[in-house]
Amino acid sequence: MEPMKLILLLLCFFVAIFPITRAHIADFDEEWQKRAEEARKVALEAYQPNPEDVIDHFNNQVQGALNGTNSTRRNLGKYKGTCLATNPIDRCWRCQKDWVKNRKKLANCVIGFGRRTTGGKHGKIYVVRESSDNDMVNPKPGTLRHAVIQPEPLWIIFSHNMRIRLSQELIVTSNKTIDGRGANVHICNGAQITLQFVKNVIIHGIHIHDTKAGYGGLIRDSVNHYGFRTNSDGDGISIYGSTNIWIDHISMSNSDDGLIDVIQGSTAITISNCHFTKHNEVMLFGASDSFAGDAVMQITLAFNHFGQGLVQRMPRCRWGFFHVVNNDYTHWLMYAIGGSQHPSILSQGNRFIAPPNVACKEVTKRDYAPESVWRTWNWRSEGDLMMNGAFFVKSGSPIRKMSRKNVIKAKPGTYVRRLTRFAGCLNCVKDKPC
Repeated sequence: MEPMKLILLLLCFFVAIFPITRAHIADFDEEWQKRAEEARKVALEAYQPNPEDVIDHFNNQVQGALNGTNSTRRNLGKYKGTCLATNPIDRCWRCQKDWVKNRKKLANCVIGFGRRTTGGKHGKIYVVRESSDNDMVNPKPGTLRHAVIQPEPLWIIFSHNMRIRLSQELIVTSNKTIDGRGANVHICNGAQITLQFVKNVIIHGIHIHDTKAGYGGLIRDSVNHYGFRTNSDGDGISIYGSTNIWIDHISMSNSDDGLIDVIQGSTAITISNCHFTKHNEVMLFGASDSFAGDAVMQITLAFNHFGQGLVQRMPRCRWGFFHVVNNDYTHWLMYAIGGSQHPSILSQGNRFIAPPNVACKEVTKRDYAPESVWRTWNWRSEGDLMMNGAFFVKSGSPIRKMSRKNVIKAKPGTYVRRLTRFAGCLNCVKDKPC
């Protein structure tokens, strides 16, 4: 489909569907209607009609990062403590001793579909000093809930180690960075983080685990507005109708629903350097076969480690375009990558280690369509490393529509252990490289 025709089609879908989309909003008042309309416009502006260009830029960055260091396999030995940033995102910032004074440099480091995300780069530093979360309507200054509802861009950091139990879902406004570096921060045993109809958010360097469904109630979602919310799902992070989002170096496990759900026309997203463990349905990209507005969805999933205790949905995709590149899949029980409603999935340079169960060696799983239908879906594997009998069932045509002349390929799956060796939350100490 020609890019302009696709954009016009998406516009029609959004106009028809967005006004009646309520999520967990009990009173879809004028404020929420305004946010939904603004989110629709931002998503269409962020949509890339030629996603191959984004992929080529990403692959060039990976090649450059590896060319700048010794890329031989002897570097895969025991880590001895010196700074060894092994992928282009980490090389951008991790080996600098003065990272505390230059925290905002992190915002220059994202690549992939979320590459234009800057979070709170252009705002002040906000220091979270209390772990309490007691007042949903008038949150106390110095708490995380107070920080994320402020109207201006903010770079949010933490004064000390803390465990934050969210009493209800944490509704984050646009232009925010939540940066856990320098403290051991756990968001756990409470409600989820919600990004709904927002843009330009970075979440970096925290632990999120044991997330529970919230009971709803009156919750403030901005300085000037609060309203009644119904039950939240219990995702680790819920991304709903949002654009330009970067999730990086997060350790996640064991939520009531998904670890990360991306739905309702969210787009321009990069999820990188994360470590996922102990969960059934890990990631959902597109929640409904009937919501064609998710055709605008474009997500990069890079340098992540899918580890022990995972079952399925790494991710499960609908409608959009998904670049799954240089991730390490060391554990799954059912399948790794699944989907329905003709998503385009480009799997490049991942390592897939199949489970012992002979019936679960296939990486891919297609739902709600016979082979006569799904064989036209563009699911491609390039340079993936298949181990212990793993296999990827390809379908459709090669995704790239442009000439491959002078295009640098992604690193093959044999490099993945190196590219992902520091996935998850880092232990960053002042005046030392992370």
